[in-house]
Amino acid sequence: MSFLLGQHPLGLADLRRIAREGPPIALDPACLPELRAGVASVERIVAAGEPAYGINTGFGKLAQTRIPREDLARLQRNLVLSHCAGVGPPLEDAAVRLVIALKVASLAKGRSGVRPETVEALLRLYNERIYPRIPCKGSVGASGDLAPLAHLAAALIGVGDVTLEQPIALGPKEGLALLNGTQVSTALALQGLFAIEDVFAAALVAGALSVDAAMGSDTPFDPRIHELRGQHGQIEVAKRYRALLEGSAIRASHVKGDDRVQDPYSLRCQPQVMGACLDLMRMAAQTLEIEANGVSDNPLIFPGTGEALAGGNFHAEPVAFAADMLALAAAEIGALSERRIALLIDASLSRLPPFLVEHGGLNSGFMVAQVTAAALASENKSLAHPASVDSIPTSANQEDHVSMATFAARRLGEIADNCAGIVGIELLAAAQGIDFRAPLATSAALQDAMREIRARVPFYREDRYFAPDIEAAKRMVTGGVFAWHGASLIASLGE
Repeated sequence: MSFLLGQHPLGLADLRRIAREGPPIALDPACLPELRAGVASVERIVAAGEPAYGINTGFGKLAQTRIPREDLARLQRNLVLSHCAGVGPPLEDAAVRLVIALKVASLAKGRSGVRPETVEALLRLYNERIYPRIPCKGSVGASGDLAPLAHLAAALIGVGDVTLEQPIALGPKEGLALLNGTQVSTALALQGLFAIEDVFAAALVAGALSVDAAMGSDTPFDPRIHELRGQHGQIEVAKRYRALLEGSAIRASHVKGDDRVQDPYSLRCQPQVMGACLDLMRMAAQTLEIEANGVSDNPLIFPGTGEALAGGNFHAEPVAFAADMLALAAAEIGALSERRIALLIDASLSRLPPFLVEHGGLNSGFMVAQVTAAALASENKSLAHPASVDSIPTSANQEDHVSMATFAARRLGEIADNCAGIVGIELLAAAQGIDFRAPLATSAALQDAMREIRARVPFYREDRYFAPDIEAAKRMVTGGVFAWHGASLIASLGE
Protein backbone atom coordinates (compact mmCIF):
# COMPACT_ATOMS: atom_id res chain seq x y z
CA MET A 1 0.00 0.00 0.00
CA SER A 2 1.35 3.42 -0.98
CA PHE A 3 1.88 6.39 1.28
CA LEU A 4 -0.46 9.13 0.06
CA LEU A 5 1.36 12.45 0.15
CA GLY A 6 -0.12 15.90 0.29
CA GLN A 7 -3.25 15.94 2.43
CA HIS A 8 -2.13 14.34 5.67
CA PRO A 9 1.11 15.20 7.46
CA LEU A 10 3.94 12.72 7.49
CA GLY A 11 4.90 11.61 10.99
CA LEU A 12 8.44 10.86 12.08
CA ALA A 13 7.81 7.12 11.88
CA ASP A 14 6.61 7.58 8.28
CA LEU A 15 9.70 9.58 7.42
CA ARG A 16 11.98 6.98 9.03
CA ARG A 17 10.31 4.26 6.98
CA ILE A 18 10.64 6.22 3.74
CA ALA A 19 14.34 6.78 4.42
CA ARG A 20 15.11 3.24 5.57
CA GLU A 21 12.74 1.09 3.49
CA GLY A 22 11.50 3.11 0.52
CA PRO A 23 7.82 2.06 0.51
CA PRO A 24 5.74 3.12 -2.53
CA ILE A 25 4.39 6.67 -2.42
CA ALA A 26 1.62 8.35 -4.38
CA LEU A 27 -0.04 11.74 -4.72
CA ASP A 28 -3.26 11.97 -2.73
CA PRO A 29 -5.98 12.56 -5.36
CA ALA A 30 -7.54 15.08 -2.99
CA CYS A 31 -4.60 17.39 -3.78
CA LEU A 32 -5.46 17.70 -7.48
CA PRO A 33 -7.92 20.62 -7.17
CA GLU A 34 -5.37 22.72 -5.26
CA LEU A 35 -2.60 21.79 -7.68
CA ARG A 36 -4.71 22.79 -10.69
CA ALA A 37 -5.79 26.00 -9.01
CA GLY A 38 -2.14 26.91 -8.45
CA VAL A 39 -1.28 26.24 -12.06
CA ALA A 40 -4.25 28.35 -13.20
CA SER A 41 -3.03 31.23 -11.03
CA VAL A 42 0.42 31.09 -12.64
CA GLU A 43 -1.17 31.03 -16.09
CA ARG A 44 -3.22 34.15 -15.25
CA ILE A 45 -0.09 35.94 -14.05
CA VAL A 46 1.67 35.08 -17.30
CA ALA A 47 -1.28 36.21 -19.37
CA ALA A 48 -1.55 39.52 -17.49
CA GLY A 49 2.11 40.29 -18.10
CA GLU A 50 2.64 41.80 -14.65
CA PRO A 51 6.11 41.13 -13.21
CA ALA A 52 6.19 38.16 -10.82
CA TYR A 53 9.47 36.90 -9.47
CA GLY A 54 10.71 33.70 -11.06
CA ILE A 55 7.70 33.45 -13.36
CA ASN A 56 8.57 36.16 -15.87
CA THR A 57 11.69 37.68 -14.31
CA GLY A 58 15.28 36.69 -13.78
CA PHE A 59 16.48 35.22 -10.50
CA GLY A 60 18.33 36.52 -7.47
CA LYS A 61 20.21 39.72 -8.31
CA LEU A 62 18.75 39.49 -11.84
CA ALA A 63 15.16 39.72 -10.61
CA GLN A 64 14.73 43.14 -12.21
CA THR A 65 15.15 41.65 -15.68
CA ARG A 66 11.81 41.00 -17.44
CA ILE A 67 11.63 37.86 -19.55
CA PRO A 68 9.38 37.85 -22.67
CA ARG A 69 6.62 35.25 -22.77
CA GLU A 70 8.19 33.27 -25.60
CA ASP A 71 11.28 32.65 -23.42
CA LEU A 72 9.54 31.49 -20.24
CA ALA A 73 10.04 27.77 -20.86
CA ARG A 74 13.69 28.36 -21.71
CA LEU A 75 14.03 30.48 -18.57
CA GLN A 76 13.05 27.55 -16.37
CA ARG A 77 15.30 25.08 -18.20
CA ASN A 78 18.24 27.47 -18.06
CA LEU A 79 17.70 27.92 -14.35
CA VAL A 80 17.98 24.18 -13.75
CA LEU A 81 21.03 23.75 -15.96
CA SER A 82 22.96 26.71 -14.57
CA HIS A 83 22.26 25.72 -10.99
CA CYS A 84 23.59 22.18 -11.46
CA ALA A 85 26.84 23.30 -9.85
CA GLY A 86 27.21 20.82 -6.99
CA VAL A 87 30.46 19.06 -6.17
CA GLY A 88 31.57 16.15 -4.05
CA PRO A 89 30.42 12.55 -3.66
CA PRO A 90 26.77 11.83 -4.42
CA LEU A 91 24.16 11.61 -1.70
CA GLU A 92 23.30 8.04 -0.80
CA ASP A 93 20.10 6.59 -2.20
CA ALA A 94 18.24 6.77 1.10
CA ALA A 95 18.81 10.52 1.25
CA VAL A 96 17.74 11.04 -2.37
CA ARG A 97 14.63 8.97 -1.75
CA LEU A 98 13.67 11.14 1.21
CA VAL A 99 14.43 14.35 -0.71
CA ILE A 100 12.05 13.30 -3.48
CA ALA A 101 9.30 12.38 -1.02
CA LEU A 102 9.65 15.71 0.79
CA LYS A 103 9.59 17.65 -2.47
CA VAL A 104 6.43 15.82 -3.57
CA ALA A 105 4.77 16.51 -0.21
CA SER A 106 5.60 20.22 -0.53
CA LEU A 107 4.50 20.64 -4.14
CA ALA A 108 1.28 18.73 -3.46
CA LYS A 109 0.03 21.61 -1.32
CA GLY A 110 -0.67 23.55 -4.53
CA ARG A 111 1.20 26.68 -3.45
CA SER A 112 4.07 26.28 -5.89
CA GLY A 113 2.16 26.49 -9.17
CA VAL A 114 3.40 23.10 -10.38
CA ARG A 115 1.36 20.83 -12.66
CA PRO A 116 0.21 17.41 -11.43
CA GLU A 117 2.20 15.75 -14.22
CA THR A 118 5.41 17.30 -12.88
CA VAL A 119 4.66 15.87 -9.45
CA GLU A 120 3.95 12.51 -11.08
CA ALA A 121 7.35 12.67 -12.78
CA LEU A 122 8.98 12.97 -9.35
CA LEU A 123 6.92 10.03 -8.14
CA ARG A 124 8.20 7.95 -11.06
CA LEU A 125 11.77 8.66 -9.99
CA TYR A 126 11.01 7.47 -6.48
CA ASN A 127 8.83 4.45 -7.19
CA GLU A 128 11.00 3.16 -10.03
CA ARG A 129 14.09 3.71 -7.85
CA ILE A 130 15.66 6.08 -10.35
CA TYR A 131 17.88 8.01 -7.97
CA PRO A 132 19.58 11.02 -9.58
CA ARG A 133 23.21 11.64 -8.76
CA ILE A 134 23.08 14.63 -6.39
CA PRO A 135 26.50 15.96 -5.31
CA CYS A 136 26.55 16.41 -1.55
CA LYS A 137 28.24 19.83 -1.52
CA GLY A 138 27.24 23.20 -2.90
CA SER A 139 24.33 24.46 -0.80
CA VAL A 140 24.44 27.16 1.87
CA GLY A 141 20.87 26.52 2.97
CA ALA A 142 19.37 29.68 1.42
CA SER A 143 17.85 30.40 -1.09
CA GLY A 144 16.86 26.82 -0.50
CA ASP A 145 19.09 23.89 -1.46
CA LEU A 146 19.55 25.27 -4.97
CA ALA A 147 22.44 23.25 -6.38
CA PRO A 148 21.47 19.81 -5.05
CA LEU A 149 17.81 20.28 -5.98
CA ALA A 150 18.87 21.41 -9.45
CA HIS A 151 20.59 18.05 -9.93
CA LEU A 152 17.31 16.38 -8.95
CA ALA A 153 15.31 18.57 -11.34
CA ALA A 154 17.79 17.90 -14.16
CA ALA A 155 16.82 14.23 -14.12
CA LEU A 156 13.23 15.23 -14.92
CA ILE A 157 14.27 17.14 -18.05
CA GLY A 158 16.60 14.42 -19.33
CA VAL A 159 19.93 15.86 -18.17
CA GLY A 160 22.52 14.24 -15.91
CA ASP A 161 23.85 10.78 -15.14
CA VAL A 162 20.45 9.35 -14.16
CA THR A 163 17.31 10.55 -15.94
CA LEU A 164 13.72 9.68 -16.71
CA GLU A 165 13.17 7.71 -19.91
CA GLN A 166 10.49 10.22 -20.88
CA PRO A 167 11.74 13.68 -19.86
CA ILE A 168 9.30 16.50 -19.25
CA ALA A 169 9.31 20.13 -20.37
CA LEU A 170 9.02 22.57 -17.50
CA GLY A 171 6.14 25.02 -17.32
CA PRO A 172 6.30 28.60 -15.98
CA LYS A 173 7.78 28.70 -12.46
CA GLU A 174 8.30 24.93 -12.31
CA GLY A 175 12.07 25.04 -12.45
CA LEU A 176 12.13 27.54 -9.61
CA ALA A 177 9.64 25.51 -7.58
CA LEU A 178 11.76 22.39 -7.96
CA LEU A 179 14.97 24.18 -6.96
CA ASN A 180 13.64 26.32 -4.14
CA GLY A 181 13.11 24.62 -0.81
CA THR A 182 14.82 23.04 2.17
CA GLN A 183 14.20 19.42 1.22
CA VAL A 184 17.86 18.37 0.99
CA SER A 185 18.80 19.96 4.30
CA THR A 186 15.72 18.49 5.94
CA ALA A 187 16.25 15.01 4.50
CA LEU A 188 19.87 14.93 5.67
CA ALA A 189 18.90 16.20 9.11
CA LEU A 190 16.17 13.56 9.38
CA GLN A 191 18.63 10.86 8.41
CA GLY A 192 20.96 12.16 11.09
CA LEU A 193 18.14 12.21 13.62
CA PHE A 194 17.20 8.59 12.95
CA ALA A 195 20.84 7.44 13.20
CA ILE A 196 21.35 9.36 16.45
CA GLU A 197 18.14 7.89 17.87
CA ASP A 198 19.53 4.40 17.22
CA VAL A 199 22.77 5.39 18.95
CA PHE A 200 20.86 6.84 21.88
CA ALA A 201 18.88 3.63 22.43
CA ALA A 202 22.02 1.49 22.27
CA ALA A 203 23.84 3.86 24.62
CA LEU A 204 21.10 3.41 27.23
CA VAL A 205 21.75 -0.34 27.18
CA ALA A 206 25.52 0.08 27.12
CA GLY A 207 25.39 2.52 30.02
CA ALA A 208 23.26 0.19 32.12
CA LEU A 209 25.58 -2.72 31.35
CA SER A 210 28.54 -0.57 32.39
CA VAL A 211 26.89 0.26 35.72
CA ASP A 212 26.58 -3.44 36.53
CA ALA A 213 29.98 -4.34 35.07
CA ALA A 214 31.63 -1.73 37.31
CA MET A 215 29.44 -2.76 40.26
CA GLY A 216 27.99 0.71 40.32
CA SER A 217 25.04 1.89 42.34
CA ASP A 218 21.47 2.23 41.14
CA THR A 219 20.71 4.86 43.79
CA PRO A 220 21.40 7.72 41.34
CA PHE A 221 18.39 6.52 39.32
CA ASP A 222 15.96 6.88 42.24
CA PRO A 223 12.90 8.75 40.92
CA ARG A 224 12.81 11.11 43.90
CA ILE A 225 16.10 12.66 42.83
CA HIS A 226 14.88 13.44 39.33
CA GLU A 227 11.41 14.60 40.26
CA LEU A 228 12.93 17.30 42.45
CA ARG A 229 14.76 18.75 39.47
CA GLY A 230 11.81 18.38 37.11
CA GLN A 231 13.60 17.94 33.79
CA HIS A 232 11.36 15.68 31.71
CA GLY A 233 14.04 13.88 29.70
CA GLN A 234 16.06 13.21 32.83
CA ILE A 235 13.02 11.76 34.64
CA GLU A 236 12.17 9.44 31.73
CA VAL A 237 15.74 8.28 31.17
CA ALA A 238 16.22 7.49 34.87
CA LYS A 239 13.09 5.36 34.70
CA ARG A 240 14.54 3.46 31.75
CA TYR A 241 17.80 2.79 33.61
CA ARG A 242 15.83 1.49 36.60
CA ALA A 243 13.94 -0.89 34.33
CA LEU A 244 17.14 -2.11 32.70
CA LEU A 245 18.87 -2.79 36.04
CA GLU A 246 15.91 -4.17 37.94
CA GLY A 247 16.59 -7.57 39.51
CA SER A 248 20.35 -7.59 39.00
CA ALA A 249 22.11 -10.06 41.28
CA ILE A 250 25.33 -8.16 40.67
CA ARG A 251 23.78 -5.05 42.19
CA ALA A 252 22.26 -6.99 45.07
CA SER A 253 25.69 -8.40 45.96
CA HIS A 254 27.12 -5.02 46.95
CA VAL A 255 24.15 -3.06 48.28
CA LYS A 256 25.79 -3.34 51.69
CA GLY A 257 29.45 -3.26 52.57
CA ASP A 258 30.61 -1.32 49.48
CA ASP A 259 33.30 1.19 50.52
CA ARG A 260 32.66 3.35 47.45
CA VAL A 261 30.37 6.19 48.47
CA GLN A 262 29.68 7.61 45.01
CA ASP A 263 30.31 6.46 41.43
CA PRO A 264 32.12 8.57 38.84
CA TYR A 265 29.93 10.95 36.88
CA SER A 266 29.92 8.82 33.72
CA LEU A 267 27.87 6.25 35.65
CA ARG A 268 26.08 8.41 38.19
CA CYS A 269 25.01 11.31 35.97
CA GLN A 270 23.68 9.31 33.04
CA PRO A 271 20.07 10.47 33.54
CA GLN A 272 21.16 14.10 33.68
CA VAL A 273 23.31 13.91 30.55
CA MET A 274 21.28 11.46 28.49
CA GLY A 275 18.06 13.15 29.57
CA ALA A 276 19.35 16.50 28.34
CA CYS A 277 20.35 14.85 25.07
CA LEU A 278 16.87 13.36 24.75
CA ASP A 279 15.28 16.77 25.29
CA LEU A 280 17.42 18.28 22.52
CA MET A 281 16.65 15.38 20.19
CA ARG A 282 12.94 15.85 20.76
CA MET A 283 13.12 19.58 20.08
CA ALA A 284 15.02 18.96 16.88
CA ALA A 285 12.63 16.19 15.84
CA GLN A 286 9.64 18.50 16.27
CA THR A 287 11.25 21.17 14.11
CA LEU A 288 12.16 18.69 11.40
CA GLU A 289 8.71 17.10 11.36
CA ILE A 290 7.15 20.54 10.84
CA GLU A 291 9.65 21.38 8.11
CA ALA A 292 9.08 18.06 6.35
CA ASN A 293 5.40 18.92 6.02
CA GLY A 294 5.82 22.58 5.15
CA VAL A 295 6.14 24.59 1.94
CA SER A 296 9.51 26.32 1.51
CA ASP A 297 9.17 27.54 -2.07
CA ASN A 298 9.34 31.17 -3.23
CA PRO A 299 7.26 32.88 -4.42
CA LEU A 300 4.16 31.20 -3.04
CA ILE A 301 0.95 31.06 -5.04
CA PHE A 302 -2.40 31.87 -3.40
CA PRO A 303 -5.16 30.90 -5.83
CA GLY A 304 -7.88 32.49 -3.70
CA THR A 305 -6.54 35.95 -4.41
CA GLY A 306 -4.42 35.18 -7.45
CA GLU A 307 -1.33 36.53 -5.71
CA ALA A 308 2.26 35.36 -5.96
CA LEU A 309 3.84 36.42 -2.67
CA ALA A 310 7.62 36.62 -2.43
CA GLY A 311 9.02 35.74 0.98
CA GLY A 312 11.79 33.69 2.52
CA ASN A 313 10.52 30.25 3.53
CA PHE A 314 13.53 28.82 1.72
CA HIS A 315 15.82 30.09 4.50
CA ALA A 316 16.69 26.93 6.40
CA GLU A 317 17.60 28.46 9.75
CA PRO A 318 15.16 26.18 11.66
CA VAL A 319 16.79 23.14 10.07
CA ALA A 320 20.28 24.45 10.81
CA PHE A 321 19.42 25.00 14.46
CA ALA A 322 17.85 21.55 14.70
CA ALA A 323 20.91 19.94 13.12
CA ASP A 324 23.25 21.82 15.45
CA MET A 325 21.24 20.64 18.46
CA LEU A 326 21.45 17.06 17.22
CA ALA A 327 25.20 17.40 16.75
CA LEU A 328 25.62 18.58 20.33
CA ALA A 329 23.45 15.78 21.69
CA ALA A 330 25.21 13.09 19.69
CA ALA A 331 28.66 14.34 20.64
CA GLU A 332 27.71 14.17 24.32
CA ILE A 333 26.25 10.67 24.00
CA GLY A 334 29.56 9.54 22.51
CA ALA A 335 31.68 11.48 25.00
CA LEU A 336 29.90 9.93 27.99
CA SER A 337 30.15 6.45 26.48
CA GLU A 338 33.90 6.85 25.94
CA ARG A 339 34.35 7.86 29.59
CA ARG A 340 32.60 4.68 30.71
CA ILE A 341 34.93 2.61 28.52
CA ALA A 342 37.89 4.36 30.14
CA LEU A 343 36.44 3.58 33.57
CA LEU A 344 35.93 -0.11 32.78
CA ILE A 345 39.50 -0.70 31.61
CA ASP A 346 40.91 1.09 34.70
CA ALA A 347 41.20 -1.63 37.35
CA SER A 348 41.46 0.94 40.13
CA LEU A 349 37.95 2.20 39.30
CA SER A 350 36.14 -0.86 37.94
CA ARG A 351 37.83 -3.54 40.06
CA LEU A 352 37.95 -5.64 36.92
CA PRO A 353 41.11 -7.12 35.34
CA PRO A 354 43.24 -4.35 33.79
CA PHE A 355 42.09 -3.63 30.23
CA LEU A 356 39.39 -6.27 30.66
CA VAL A 357 41.57 -9.25 29.84
CA GLU A 358 43.24 -12.03 31.77
CA HIS A 359 47.04 -12.28 31.84
CA GLY A 360 47.55 -8.58 31.27
CA GLY A 361 50.96 -7.76 29.84
CA LEU A 362 50.94 -10.79 27.64
CA ASN A 363 47.52 -9.56 26.49
CA SER A 364 46.63 -5.90 25.92
CA GLY A 365 42.88 -6.44 25.81
CA PHE A 366 40.76 -3.33 25.33
CA MET A 367 43.69 -0.91 25.64
CA VAL A 368 43.63 0.43 22.09
CA ALA A 369 39.90 -0.07 21.63
CA GLN A 370 39.54 2.69 24.21
CA VAL A 371 42.03 4.80 22.26
CA THR A 372 39.84 4.38 19.18
CA ALA A 373 36.79 5.48 21.17
CA ALA A 374 38.72 8.50 22.44
CA ALA A 375 39.75 9.43 18.90
CA LEU A 376 36.16 9.23 17.69
CA ALA A 377 34.87 11.27 20.63
CA SER A 378 37.50 13.91 20.00
CA GLU A 379 36.61 14.12 16.30
CA ASN A 380 33.01 14.74 17.26
CA LYS A 381 33.99 17.71 19.39
CA SER A 382 35.18 19.51 16.25
CA LEU A 383 32.33 18.27 14.08
CA ALA A 384 29.76 19.46 16.63
CA HIS A 385 30.79 23.11 16.33
CA PRO A 386 27.59 24.97 15.37
CA ALA A 387 27.31 25.47 11.63
CA SER A 388 24.43 27.93 11.95
CA VAL A 389 26.66 30.63 13.44
CA ASP A 390 28.42 30.87 10.09
CA SER A 391 27.08 32.91 7.20
CA ILE A 392 28.62 34.01 3.93
CA PRO A 393 26.93 36.34 1.40
CA THR A 394 26.07 34.94 -2.04
CA SER A 395 24.47 36.08 -5.30
CA ALA A 396 26.22 39.47 -5.37
CA ASN A 397 25.00 40.21 -1.81
CA GLN A 398 21.34 39.72 -2.69
CA GLU A 399 21.38 36.63 -0.50
CA ASP A 400 23.36 38.25 2.28
CA HIS A 401 22.59 35.87 5.16
CA VAL A 402 22.49 32.10 4.84
CA SER A 403 21.84 29.22 7.24
CA MET A 404 24.50 26.63 6.34
CA ALA A 405 21.80 24.05 7.12
CA THR A 406 22.93 21.61 4.46
CA PHE A 407 26.37 21.20 5.96
CA ALA A 408 24.91 21.28 9.47
CA ALA A 409 22.72 18.34 8.51
CA ARG A 410 25.22 16.48 6.34
CA ARG A 411 27.88 16.22 9.05
CA LEU A 412 25.38 14.51 11.35
CA GLY A 413 25.98 11.28 9.45
CA GLU A 414 29.66 11.29 10.35
CA ILE A 415 28.98 12.24 13.96
CA ALA A 416 26.41 9.45 14.32
CA ASP A 417 28.77 6.95 12.71
CA ASN A 418 31.53 7.92 15.14
CA CYS A 419 29.12 7.55 18.05
CA ALA A 420 28.03 4.14 16.82
CA GLY A 421 31.66 3.06 16.92
CA ILE A 422 32.12 4.36 20.46
CA VAL A 423 28.93 2.78 21.79
CA GLY A 424 29.74 -0.46 19.99
CA ILE A 425 33.08 -0.62 21.82
CA GLU A 426 31.32 0.11 25.12
CA LEU A 427 28.87 -2.73 24.52
CA LEU A 428 31.82 -5.10 24.13
CA ALA A 429 33.69 -3.69 27.13
CA ALA A 430 30.63 -3.78 29.38
CA ALA A 431 29.73 -7.31 28.26
CA GLN A 432 33.29 -8.37 29.07
CA GLY A 433 32.92 -6.89 32.54
CA ILE A 434 29.57 -8.60 33.10
CA ASP A 435 31.11 -11.96 32.17
CA PHE A 436 33.91 -11.38 34.66
CA ARG A 437 31.28 -10.99 37.41
CA ALA A 438 30.03 -14.58 36.95
CA PRO A 439 28.53 -16.48 38.65
CA LEU A 440 26.64 -13.31 39.65
CA ALA A 441 24.09 -12.45 36.98
CA THR A 442 22.90 -9.12 35.70
CA SER A 443 19.21 -8.23 35.30
CA ALA A 444 16.88 -10.13 33.01
CA ALA A 445 16.69 -7.19 30.61
CA LEU A 446 20.46 -6.92 30.41
CA GLN A 447 20.84 -10.67 30.06
CA ASP A 448 18.78 -10.31 26.88
CA ALA A 449 21.24 -7.66 25.70
CA MET A 450 24.15 -9.92 26.60
CA ARG A 451 22.70 -12.71 24.47
CA GLU A 452 22.46 -10.33 21.52
CA ILE A 453 26.08 -9.32 21.96
CA ARG A 454 27.46 -12.80 22.52
CA ALA A 455 25.56 -14.12 19.50
CA ARG A 456 27.85 -11.92 17.44
CA VAL A 457 31.04 -11.49 19.45
CA PRO A 458 32.46 -14.10 21.87
CA PHE A 459 34.14 -13.39 25.21
CA TYR A 460 37.60 -11.86 24.78
CA ARG A 461 39.83 -14.55 26.33
CA GLU A 462 43.10 -13.48 24.81
CA ASP A 463 44.31 -11.01 22.23
CA ARG A 464 42.88 -11.56 18.77
CA TYR A 465 42.21 -9.58 15.62
CA PHE A 466 39.85 -7.07 17.21
CA ALA A 467 38.53 -5.00 14.29
CA PRO A 468 35.82 -7.48 13.20
CA ASP A 469 34.46 -7.60 16.76
CA ILE A 470 34.20 -3.82 16.89
CA GLU A 471 32.56 -3.69 13.48
CA ALA A 472 30.02 -6.33 14.50
CA ALA A 473 29.14 -4.38 17.64
CA LYS A 474 28.87 -1.16 15.65
CA ARG A 475 26.46 -2.85 13.24
CA MET A 476 24.30 -3.75 16.23
CA VAL A 477 24.04 -0.04 17.00
CA THR A 478 23.41 1.16 13.45
CA GLY A 479 21.10 -1.76 12.74
CA GLY A 480 18.80 -0.83 15.61
CA VAL A 481 19.23 -4.07 17.56
CA PHE A 482 18.61 -2.16 20.78
CA ALA A 483 16.17 0.38 19.35
CA TRP A 484 13.21 -1.09 21.20
CA HIS A 485 14.82 -0.02 24.49
CA GLY A 486 14.27 3.57 23.41
CA ALA A 487 10.91 3.11 21.69
CA SER A 488 8.96 4.66 24.54
CA LEU A 489 11.24 7.69 24.47
CA ILE A 490 11.83 8.24 20.74
CA ALA A 491 9.09 9.60 18.51
CA SER A 492 10.11 7.94 15.26
CA LEU A 493 10.25 4.53 16.98
CA GLY A 494 7.22 4.86 19.20
CA GLU A 495 4.52 6.12 16.83
